[in-house]
Amino acid sequence: MMDQKLENILNLALETPEEEREQTESLNVGYSAETRSWELIVKYHGSLDRLREQNIVVEELIAGYAILTVPEALVDTVSDIPEIEYVEKPKRFYYGQTDPAGTSCFPPVTMRTPFLNGRGVLLAVLDSGITWDQEVFRKADGSTRIRYLWDQTVLRDRTLPQDRTVPEKTGNVGYGKKPDGFAFGTEYTAEEINAALQMPALDRYRRIPSRDLSGHGTAVAGIAAGKSASGLYTGAAPEAELIVVKLGLPGNSVGAEEGFPRTTEILRGVTYALRKAQQLNMPLVINLSFGNSYGSHDGSSLLERFLDNASEIGKTVICVGSGNEGAARGHFAGNIAKDSRIELAVGNYEKSLNIQLWKNYSDVFRIRLQSPGGEEAELTTNIQGGKYTLRLEQTRILVYLGEPLPYAVAQEIYLEMIPVTGGYIDAGIWTIRLEPVMTVTGQYYLYLPVGNGRGDSTGFYRSTPQMTLTVPSTAAKVITVGAYDPVYDTYADFSGRGYADSTRTIGVTAAGLTKPDLVAPGVNIQAPDVYGSFLPVTGTSFATPIVSGAAALLMEWGIVQGNDPFLYGEKIKAYLRKGARPLRGEKEYPNDRVGYGRLCVADSLPQTGTTE
Repeated sequence: MMDQKLENILNLALETPEEEREQTESLNVGYSAETRSWELIVKYHGSLDRLREQNIVVEELIAGYAILTVPEALVDTVSDIPEIEYVEKPKRFYYGQTDPAGTSCFPPVTMRTPFLNGRGVLLAVLDSGITWDQEVFRKADGSTRIRYLWDQTVLRDRTLPQDRTVPEKTGNVGYGKKPDGFAFGTEYTAEEINAALQMPALDRYRRIPSRDLSGHGTAVAGIAAGKSASGLYTGAAPEAELIVVKLGLPGNSVGAEEGFPRTTEILRGVTYALRKAQQLNMPLVINLSFGNSYGSHDGSSLLERFLDNASEIGKTVICVGSGNEGAARGHFAGNIAKDSRIELAVGNYEKSLNIQLWKNYSDVFRIRLQSPGGEEAELTTNIQGGKYTLRLEQTRILVYLGEPLPYAVAQEIYLEMIPVTGGYIDAGIWTIRLEPVMTVTGQYYLYLPVGNGRGDSTGFYRSTPQMTLTVPSTAAKVITVGAYDPVYDTYADFSGRGYADSTRTIGVTAAGLTKPDLVAPGVNIQAPDVYGSFLPVTGTSFATPIVSGAAALLMEWGIVQGNDPFLYGEKIKAYLRKGARPLRGEKEYPNDRVGYGRLCVADSLPQTGTTE
């Protein structure tokens, strides 16, 4: 039977043999084969000392959240203690991949009174890292604007002193230490970065070996806060101070540098940025340009609720990209009364694929699955909270029947497809047939992994573009940012779509909640690359830092300049929504494609509206 304190996918992972989990894209995330332990996210109250007494590693975060490293045999022990309210496993997140200033009304407030540039505001970029010695991240005197850089993938030699007073003769090991309160990675201060900048280029990275291997984080940081000495390139908030967290898998595991981050790295990064902002007594904007498709997309996961809590700590704004799933064919929403047959194309060379079906618990369906070769099986639905396995052709399907959980009202039916003996799952058309047994609403929602996690040929034949926001852009209190094409002044079809005054019948949907909140330029945006040049980039990943920079300007005007000391959190969201302008082809606002419209900074700032 399922453990009600554990999320469905964690229950399934614990019931699945390790050799099968290793074949999947998602079930083994968070598990260490070397130590036979799980990294778990928990919501708790009171003290966790009784867990520490059992040699369980506890990392307390904020607002009653913690990350535990738990031997697999002790997971049930964690669930049993009354202080633990709910437990989730990590998920893997994927980056959502014209000069934006003019189209988003920056010049009226940056080139003339009140001459805003982000001064006095912290802008935290949690991403793939940053090319920290580039000119665009320096002040006019050549010193860095990076206040702190935490690289979660760089390990210090534990046999050497960990303080910052190591003599020069020790070479590069004198720089950096683990950040306070965290057990891994290396933190570099502005002073240490400035010292490295005085060295020849070839020697800098021996001192501070943090690199952005993909270039994604460098592009995001440049769009948000970059500025070239010549003035030919200017980001949205070019004098904001940066906190950079390079997300990555800790330790020396293969792919630690190149791999996509997990939920736990994001939770740590947000906590780190909040603590730094409190220490420095500065307003904070956090930029998150990545997402995942796992979940009911209703704000009920621990990550979504964590971000809602984080947005209420200090003077904080969190901006999250809506993802690039709008046209990716990874979602289908239907009603069993008229949509009882769903066809899924599975391309060649898929090593694994998962399907989530979310439905109203009051509805009872009969579910049949047919393989490309015509083999068919009915999914047993009378196993309450149970897991079983079936086989069609050369594909094994792990089926998990979930139940409503303490923080989730929807019911999940989860399918994980893996090849029987290595190789690939059967390519072709898989058919899902739904038959009503007893229905109240009849609505259901199907999700595949994000486009980055599956082949281009794999997707639903009749896909649904609505509710293709990636998690955590579905959190209620973040600013959810979609993308539009500034050349044509139209919605970019890849941009994740949401809802306005949602009529969904499952999940946590607040009255009047709209997602996305607004859109920003996200097609062919000029951004710095890791080589010191500038290249066009496209995706909601790159629309988000434009809005993050805009939020920094509003906070500078309100908090730093003293015009409105309460201009943060939901108030920033309200101002940005109010100032948003219409786009071509959009008739009603807010809507599921562009929310309240396209970003206009000048119109969002009180008493500085423009007639651009």
